[in-house]
Amino acid sequence: MIRVIVLAALVSLACRWAFGKWPWDYLRPPRTQATELSRARSVLEVGVDADRRAILEAHRRVVARVHPDRGGTSEEVHRANEARDLLLSRLPEDGATQ
Repeated sequence: MIRVIVLAALVSLACRWAFGKWPWDYLRPPRTQATELSRARSVLEVGVDADRRAILEAHRRVVARVHPDRGGTSEEVHRANEARDLLLSRLPEDGATQ
């Protein structure tokens, strides 16, 4: 039994080294654009019809809540930044003012 576990660990490490992914990463379905947008909206807690101002306000609110200085992690801040960037990139260009 120990040999099987050690062998599985070695195969997993070899896969990670050779292909850059863990073996179980191949079992997940690929992320689609729709799932990425849905995840970004849920991170920032905005609706489908959110405009630029609403996205930026939600981003400020989320970052203030998850900032490392307030007990959050930098990973959560990066996730909020990625969500903001993705949602802002999907907005129409006309009338885009900061």
